[in-house]
Amino acid sequence: MKEKVTTFTFDPETSLSRKGFSGLFRFLKGFRIIYILSITFLTFAMTAKTTTYILLRFFIDKVLGEKREPYWYPLVAGGFILLALFQGVCTFLSGKFAARTAEGIIQRLRNYLYNHLQNLSFSYHDKTNTGELIQRTTGDVDTLRRFYSEQAISLGRVLLLFIINFIAVININLKLGLISVVVVPLIVLVSTLFFRVISKRYQEFQQQEAKLTTTLQESLSGIRVVKAFARNKFETEKFDRDNSEKFRRGKRLIYLHSAFWPITDLLCGFQMLAGYLTGAFMTINGTITIGSYLAYSGLLIWIIFPMRMLGRLIVETSKAKVSYGRILDIIEHKPEAIFSGKKKRINSINGEIIFKDVSFTYDKKTPVLNGINLTVKPGTVVALLGHTGSGKTTLVNLLPRFYEYTEGSILLDGEELKNYSKEFLRRIIGIVEQEPFLFSLTIAENIAYGVPGKKTTQEEIVRAAKAAAIHDSIISFPKGYETLVGEKGVTLSGGQKQRIAIARALLKNPKILILDDSTSSVDTETEQKIWEALETLMQGRTTFIIAHRIQSLMKADIICVLDKGSIIQQGSHDELLRREGIYRKIYDLQSRIDEELETEVKNA
Repeated sequence: MKEKVTTFTFDPETSLSRKGFSGLFRFLKGFRIIYILSITFLTFAMTAKTTTYILLRFFIDKVLGEKREPYWYPLVAGGFILLALFQGVCTFLSGKFAARTAEGIIQRLRNYLYNHLQNLSFSYHDKTNTGELIQRTTGDVDTLRRFYSEQAISLGRVLLLFIINFIAVININLKLGLISVVVVPLIVLVSTLFFRVISKRYQEFQQQEAKLTTTLQESLSGIRVVKAFARNKFETEKFDRDNSEKFRRGKRLIYLHSAFWPITDLLCGFQMLAGYLTGAFMTINGTITIGSYLAYSGLLIWIIFPMRMLGRLIVETSKAKVSYGRILDIIEHKPEAIFSGKKKRINSINGEIIFKDVSFTYDKKTPVLNGINLTVKPGTVVALLGHTGSGKTTLVNLLPRFYEYTEGSILLDGEELKNYSKEFLRRIIGIVEQEPFLFSLTIAENIAYGVPGKKTTQEEIVRAAKAAAIHDSIISFPKGYETLVGEKGVTLSGGQKQRIAIARALLKNPKILILDDSTSSVDTETEQKIWEALETLMQGRTTFIIAHRIQSLMKADIICVLDKGSIIQQGSHDELLRREGIYRKIYDLQSRIDEELETEVKNA
C-alpha cells in the first residue's frame, strides 16, 4: 500500500531570521511532534544503552562477587538481550521519524522555493543568474536536508548521550564524573573558533560552486553559439579556471576540517586516558568496585563520544547556517502582487492605449524611456523601429507590467494601467518573444501552453498552427502534433520554433498582441506567409510589432521610430517616406541592399 504523503501549510517567511539557528529550528513547524517522537525514542535507546553498563556492574559486583544462585545467569543474559532488542527497536523508530522530519521539511521547502521563484518579479530574474538560483535551490537545499536528517537529530543524540551517561557515572562516583568532563570547555572553545572560520570559508566555496554552475548552464544553453564561433577551447578554459578556483576553495575548506578533527580527537584521547587512570587507581584503592570500574569504562566512551561529536556538529552546522542564509536571500524578496489592482476582472477590453509623457529607468539614474507620447486606437497596428538599445522592447514590456513606468501615465481604455491587476493584463496580452522558448513537451502541448485552465481542442490547436504557417511542417513529422520538443526546441529549426511560439500566442486569442521581432528567424518566403496570416488575425486587435526590416512594418497603421528612449518620428509608411529622417534613410539602405542581392542572384 502506497504511503500517504502528509503536507503542511507553512509559510517560511514566518521563520525569517538572520540568526540562523533560530530560523533553522523554526522550520520544524508542522513536524515538531514527529521530531519530538524521534528524540523520545532516541532517549529510550540511549537509556537502554546506559542500562546495559549498569547491568554489567550488577552482574560483576552482585552476581559474581557475591556468588549468587546459578539461576541469575540466564536472567542477566536475558536482560542483556532484551535491552539490546529494545535499543534496536527504539533506534529504528527514531531514525524513521527523523527521516520523515527531514524529507518532509525539505519537500515543503523545495515546493515553496519553486513557487516563490515563479512569482518573483520579471526584474528579479533579469538581474539574477540562473546558475546561482539552481545552486541555491539544489545544493543549498540539500545541505539543509542533511542538517535535518543528521545534525538536528545528532544534536539531540549527543546531548542525551552525554546527560544520561554523565548521570550514570556520577551515580558511581561524583569525583570520577567531574574528572570525566574536564575537557568539555576546551572542546566548546575550539569548536566555536573553527565555526567562525569555516562559516566564512564555506560561504566562499558555495559562491564559487554557484559560479561554476552558471558557467556550465550558460555554456550548454548556448552550445550552438559556442560551436558556430568555434569557441570550444575558450569555454573549456573558462570552465577550467572556475573549476580550479572551486578546487582551491574546497581544498582550503578540507584543510580546516583536517586540522580540527585531530585537535578534538587529541583532547578526547587525553580525557579518556585521564578517566581510565583515575578509575584504575580508585579501584586499586578500593574507592570503587571492579564492577563499577568496568561499567565506568563503557560509560566513559559514551561521554567522550558526545564531546567528540559536539565539536563536529558545531562545525557541520555552520554549513547549514550558511546555506540557510543563501536561501533566505531568495525568500526575502517579495513576490509580485499579480492579483492586486482595482480592475481585476473585466468582461471586455477595447484595446485603446494612451502613453502620456511616459519615462522609465532601471537603476533610477539613466533613463531608458523618456517622455513617450503615443495614442493607439482599438485595433490599431503599431510598429516600433530603432537600433538596438533604443527602448523598443522596454516600451512594450510596460504593457503587461513586467516593469512599472517611473513617470507619466499609461491608460488602457481610459483607466490607469496600474489599476489593472498584472494577472488580468497578462491574460489579455499575447507575446511572441524575439527568442522563443519551447518546453520539453509535445508540439500540441507547447501551442496550448498559453491557455491554462481551459480544455483546448485539437481543432483549435491546428487552426492556430495553420494561421502561423507551421501546420504543414508539423504534419511532416512522424508523430505530427505529438512530436516531443527538446529543451528550447533543439529538434526544430529557428523558424519552426518561432512559428510555434506565434501559434501559441494566437491560440490565446489576446486582445492586445505583441510581436517582438518575431519574424527575425525566418526566411523571406516564410515571413511573407506569416504576415499574410497575421493580417487577418490582427484585425480587431491592438498590435505592437517590433522589427528591423521595414518590409515587415510597411502595412502598420502607425510607425514609431525610437532613438535613445524617445520617439523621434511617428506616422504611416507613406508619411514617413515623404519626410527627411532616420526612417527614410533606413528604407533607402535596405532597398538598395535588396536590389543588390537580387542582382547578384540573377547574375549567379
